[in-house]
Amino acid sequence: MVKYELIPAQLRYEGIVSAASFFQPNLAEIPTITLAHDGHYVAQLMDCSLDAKMVRRIGFPLSQSLVDRERYILDGTIQASLYALEHGVAFNVAGGTHHAGRDFGEGFCLFNDQAVAAAYLLAKGLAYKVLIIDLDVHQGNGTAHIFDGNPQVFTFSMHGDKNFPFIKECSDVDVPLPDGMEDAAYLTELKRNLDRIFTVFDPDFVFYQAGVDILATDKLGKLKLTAAGCKRRDEMVLDKCQQRGLSVQISMGGGYSTHIKDIVNAHVNTYKTAVDIFGF
Repeated sequence: MVKYELIPAQLRYEGIVSAASFFQPNLAEIPTITLAHDGHYVAQLMDCSLDAKMVRRIGFPLSQSLVDRERYILDGTIQASLYALEHGVAFNVAGGTHHAGRDFGEGFCLFNDQAVAAAYLLAKGLAYKVLIIDLDVHQGNGTAHIFDGNPQVFTFSMHGDKNFPFIKECSDVDVPLPDGMEDAAYLTELKRNLDRIFTVFDPDFVFYQAGVDILATDKLGKLKLTAAGCKRRDEMVLDKCQQRGLSVQISMGGGYSTHIKDIVNAHVNTYKTAVDIFGF
């Protein structure tokens, strides 16, 4: 959890962004949340009446402060998507809560920030064809569940085959990866899929879940990418967006390396890459 404090601190320390680059989110309202989540499920979270089995599935003790935290994360991603429309790219320092489905929470995720933001853009007529690129080491099962059968949203998840969640949902494109995959094989697979998806779907807005749990140092990831490979991954995604004139919102996703510096540095590299590619 400490990475959420260290990332903005490191960004300012290195001079990558200034204090003026940050914004403060608000609590997402229920009508906005229910654009992507079942109303009954949302109501049970809001009054902390969710049944014990579902609470265990989420993994955190349920509390009002936890629900509020996730509501702030949702609004942060919505606001970031609006800033992205204005500036080309924008970030949520947290977010990437991709295991929350339409009527369930899972894997420390109560609500799905990028799914809610995507539904918001569509509802407001600010986007019409949304691509969600999920490169966290864990499948974006909740995102796939929410947008199953929705022709306006294309879900792409490239993740560890033998990793959580062990029961997968069906994204529009799933790329299950073997344990131990290294930079070259990973980046080749990513390029092949990005080229195909951008051509076939031709989105007008992109959400990018940039988890850094693909690193070889990660305790949960089971892949073997270097920091340089992780940075190249970001370059490939953001180059593709910038070349096509597409706005992209980025949420941080997972990262569980033993040393916090490995996590923070990898996330900060994503920001550096966006600054370089989008010319800030």
